[in-house]
Amino acid sequence: MKYFKKLVGERIYLSPMNPADAETYTKWLNDLEVTDGLGNSIRITSLDNERAWIQQNSGQYEFAIVRLEDDKLLGNCGFHNIDHLRQCSELGLFIGDEENRNQGYGAEVLNLLLDYGFNYLNFNNVMLKVFSFNERAINCYKKVGFKEIGRRRKSYYVKGKFYDDVFMDILKEDRIKD
Repeated sequence: MKYFKKLVGERIYLSPMNPADAETYTKWLNDLEVTDGLGNSIRITSLDNERAWIQQNSGQYEFAIVRLEDDKLLGNCGFHNIDHLRQCSELGLFIGDEENRNQGYGAEVLNLLLDYGFNYLNFNNVMLKVFSFNERAINCYKKVGFKEIGRRRKSYYVKGKFYDDVFMDILKEDRIKD
């Protein structure tokens, strides 16, 4: 089996990453439509480097996003900058192909990750950063319960313009009601 169902939702599941997917990730991470939103469009990703990154991070809290009905790889997500002492983490995700964006997969991924982070990893605060031009992502984050906590003004330059870094977070108490 190529994927393993670690966290299962209604239409997607999160699996440990598979090194066999390095070519697909390399394609996505060299697509400016994907990387503009990730903030790494200036980076050139080679197949060897991506394969090594997957190998190095596969035991971390990084997951492949996989569609349940056909086991199709849709993207990647995970926690980073984890601080267990302070019970906080950052979160990130992307959906690779445009045809799979705006389908509700992002909200489902966020809900799975947050439930896992709050109920198993004992996080109290999960934060993310998004760029001000990415209104689709900002709306998705708000829908799940993230709140804007601040901005770093005009700190991201892409395609001849400056954009704000928008910082958002969510607390365990915002998600888990007694």
